[in-house]
Amino acid sequence: MTRLCATSLAAIKQGVAVPDYDRAAITPGIVHLGIGAFHRAHMAVYVDDLLKDQPNWAIVGASLRRPDTKDALEPQDGLYTIAVRDAAGTHPRVIGSILKVLDANSEREELLALMASPQIRIVSLTVTEKGYCHDPATGELDQRHPDIAYDLANPTAPKSAPGMLVEALARRHAAGITPFAVMSCDNLPSNGATVKRIVSRLASLRDASLGEWVADKVAFPGTMVDRIVPSTTDADRATVAELIGADDAWPIMTEPFTQWVIEDNFPDGRPAFERAGAQLVEDVEPFERMKLRMLNGSHSTMAYLGYLAGHEYVSDAMGDPAFVALIRGLMSEEVMPTLDMPGTDLGAYRDQLLERFANPALKHRTWQIAMDGSQKLPQRLLGTIRDRLAAGQSIERLSLGVAAWMRYVMGIDEKGENIDVRDPLAMRMMAISAGAGGDPEELYEGLVGLTEVFGDDLADNEVFGADVVEHLDSLFDVGAAETVREIVG
Repeated sequence: MTRLCATSLAAIKQGVAVPDYDRAAITPGIVHLGIGAFHRAHMAVYVDDLLKDQPNWAIVGASLRRPDTKDALEPQDGLYTIAVRDAAGTHPRVIGSILKVLDANSEREELLALMASPQIRIVSLTVTEKGYCHDPATGELDQRHPDIAYDLANPTAPKSAPGMLVEALARRHAAGITPFAVMSCDNLPSNGATVKRIVSRLASLRDASLGEWVADKVAFPGTMVDRIVPSTTDADRATVAELIGADDAWPIMTEPFTQWVIEDNFPDGRPAFERAGAQLVEDVEPFERMKLRMLNGSHSTMAYLGYLAGHEYVSDAMGDPAFVALIRGLMSEEVMPTLDMPGTDLGAYRDQLLERFANPALKHRTWQIAMDGSQKLPQRLLGTIRDRLAAGQSIERLSLGVAAWMRYVMGIDEKGENIDVRDPLAMRMMAISAGAGGDPEELYEGLVGLTEVFGDDLADNEVFGADVVEHLDSLFDVGAAETVREIVG
């Protein structure tokens, strides 16, 4: 079977949507750092919808760590398939908005030169929480991070995403070129303000005047992004090849739902994102908090409990009525009261999330969601917990999510088999777990001492500690599935 590429595009099976514009006529206006599956299921699709009328907003992507995406897409001329799955089947579409992908390790100078050029008006990011080299508990730049230390010593050849941004902005500043807008599409609380703080601080450490210019002149629009994107499997590749009539090395599987809320702050212009279905607002933070706490907090809770209970996929966990009751109660009783969203039907949003989680066609692995929990917990669960504690309210379900994370990062499942814990703090956490010797209170005391996760306050909160330790006792004693059943009654 032929491979998907520009020359094979005309031979794609009839009925499969393909770009409705001349790809030879489009030019880049956006550089995207961290061009993984989520970006290609989300922002790249919105841009693809707009290129027929706005051809100067195409995307050049950059892989910061591994060249996997470049290796997959380069022989395909940047083309790839997005396959939307629901109960009715799998619906493919070929996306053409990505002109090329650069490997930041081997093509760093080409990437920086492009970011510094006037044609690039937006640099967007999906580098995951850990890619910002910050302290998740405070949102501040982690100056001790090895990549930040390297970038300060080698500012013109940076490794980190913040370092790339600062160097490209420094070049534009020196050349008198208008700065690009920096648009984070990652799950960070107040992501625009947080990234501004990180990048401005790194710039000021390099040069005080550069730091002032970044803080004063560079726009950091906040966003809320939402679409569930499982990892692609070989079976998915085979399915897509059959549907489109060509091999695609890295198709993207996703759900029908997609949402993008954007702070309208782009001094040098932007695509008409609203024409593609995005919502442009003055303040994105309430939407972001809603999504982080309701969707992402529920997802993480399900991931740790579900994995421990033997559920490979989120939809498997949602096949257990006890898990459905737990997550519904988590959102209804503990999360929704912390949200101030006039004009938004939070109950309808909750029900929509429950339906999405239960989608059997979307094979979203609990293990995938469980990755990098030390970076995710502060914004997904701990912020809500702090609000509830301050109001003297129950945190029974929220604290179960934290306890399940603590049990998971021990690296041994309920059958005594190893868990492949993927996390920047994995080695420290497993050392703490080993020192605890299976004692729930010792495990809690060790892990809550990770101030970059829990800050300085939660370790001293007796209600938080008592709840988490009680749940840990149950997780050790009867396991995750029975613990969930006991909580929901």
